[in-house]
Amino acid sequence: MASPLLLSVKDAMVRYTETPVFENLSFNIHQGSRIALVGKNGAGKSTLMNLVTGVQDLDAGERWEEFGVSIGYLRQDIIPKEGQTVFEYIFSEIKEEDKDLHTYKVDKVANALQLDTSAQMTILSGGQLRRAGLARALVEEPDILLLDEPTNHLDLEVIEWLEGYLKSYRGTIVCISHDRAFLANITTQVFWLDRGSLRVSPRGFKYFEQWSTELLEQEERSLKNRKQIVGMEMEWANRGVKARVKRNVRRLALVKEMRDQLKADESAFRRATKKIELQPLQDLEKSSKIVAEFYNVYKSFDDGERKKTILDKFSYRIQRGDRIGILGANGSGKTTFLKMLIGALEPDQGRVKKRKELEFSYFDQKREDLDPDFTIKKILSPSGGDYINVMGKERHVCGYLKDFMFDPSRVYDKVSQLSGGQKNRLMLAKILANPKTCLIMDEPTNDLDMDTLDMLEEILLQYKGTLIIVSHDRNFLDQTVTRILAFEGDGKVQSCVGGYSDYLEKFKPAKTTEKEVKKKISKTSKSDPKITDQVETVKKPVVKLSYKLQRELNQLPDKIKKIQTLIEESSALLSDGEYYNRDPDSFHETSKKLIEQQTKLERYENRWLELEEMKENSL
Repeated sequence: MASPLLLSVKDAMVRYTETPVFENLSFNIHQGSRIALVGKNGAGKSTLMNLVTGVQDLDAGERWEEFGVSIGYLRQDIIPKEGQTVFEYIFSEIKEEDKDLHTYKVDKVANALQLDTSAQMTILSGGQLRRAGLARALVEEPDILLLDEPTNHLDLEVIEWLEGYLKSYRGTIVCISHDRAFLANITTQVFWLDRGSLRVSPRGFKYFEQWSTELLEQEERSLKNRKQIVGMEMEWANRGVKARVKRNVRRLALVKEMRDQLKADESAFRRATKKIELQPLQDLEKSSKIVAEFYNVYKSFDDGERKKTILDKFSYRIQRGDRIGILGANGSGKTTFLKMLIGALEPDQGRVKKRKELEFSYFDQKREDLDPDFTIKKILSPSGGDYINVMGKERHVCGYLKDFMFDPSRVYDKVSQLSGGQKNRLMLAKILANPKTCLIMDEPTNDLDMDTLDMLEEILLQYKGTLIIVSHDRNFLDQTVTRILAFEGDGKVQSCVGGYSDYLEKFKPAKTTEKEVKKKISKTSKSDPKITDQVETVKKPVVKLSYKLQRELNQLPDKIKKIQTLIEESSALLSDGEYYNRDPDSFHETSKKLIEQQTKLERYENRWLELEEMKENSL
């Protein structure tokens, strides 16, 4: 049985210029759906999100939503207000009467996202602003939650927490993300925007590659069959026909139409399936096998309260051709390690030895090498001219930009006019034209769409030098690196051969839940001491109720009783068969209130259970 329909768009057309972004677009969003929204940059993902929210007007077609449905949207662009704290920002969309109900969630979500709720929004970094926006969306708990790149600027620990949170989320989710592992773990359906059409898969993103490949292969076979048919028709036309015969005139016109449409479809198919072709890096230095060595390196910083150890007796050897992935939470030492490697920072103790002739190409996630007043062309060719050297081969600037999915007509646009994703692609184009013998990439996947990620993976797989990548994109690391360095804080660094999955298997064993352990015990006639010990390890920590929490617990029974009374009154009104005929507007308003009251009752009851459990554990 299908889940209730929350929102529907039928035969929609959206037009900004003569060419519509969408034409005859139709889709349905059902209760409980977990949808991955994917497509190339410019395919219309943000426009579709705005269709869901109702912000985007339709030039044609219909949009319908279920009465009383709430929609929340985590956008990429968050503009802070002067004097507003993080706490105030999170609550800015919550109704006044619901704020007491949501207060307890703020600390939980903000703590998980590593946010200071008393901080001013105007002093937050771009990454912290994104976290504040995510916190607001999660606390608000809308019926339909729209997420645009929610994992940007989050470390792996927070990403894994977010996955768990969203898996238990009661509402519907529509998510845009470049993080394949994240989408594979949280989604059960895919909306694929491809060349102006929406293709829908009833399975999650985990199966997207197989499904999309099958569709493209089917399309390729169809194009070949059409080409054969058009070829036969063209052969008939070239034999010469009597133009005065009406049926021949019509057939000739049809042949021309078929040929033109086939050319357009083949061109679109080639663009959709185009893979970048690169030559391998030329003249790599092969004189020394060792690139750099860290000998008993110690490094610490004074953060004002205590001395923070970043590296402690750290020894490591980087060899030519190594492909190293760097993991770790913010402040764990990743950037310090890179700065010591390139010589921008010295260790407190120990030494870092590098090959003298070693050269670095550095992809900086802050994009400091991009002058906002420079044009795209000047970034790639600072000295002027229409050609640049790409791995030993002369390439026209416009042709090279096409490889990175830029429209050549925008070659004179300034960097300040570009989006975050476009700036990242421009940085990649600049660095990958002639990468040095050691390529360092700090969070290169942020703001990139999946097609650009595929392209980047292909380039890096062909790269023959030493590669060091800092990233929280698990799938990207699995595809591009063969060794992991995990910075775990307090000077501790774990080394592992393989990608992220190998690191996870070696150092992060799956946690056994209390429920699973008790199930094991129930199947065993005699309790195994090891299992008993395991139960102890999964018990929740003792938390003593504060005065504020105890007061909240004492007030909840009265709140529950009052809301139950309101529900009974609303239900009694709606049970009157003549109520709708007497006052349709009041009927709809009462229906809306009943939904809100039932939701509030459920939240009150869940909160009471949570506090009671905390109280029992504190005894």
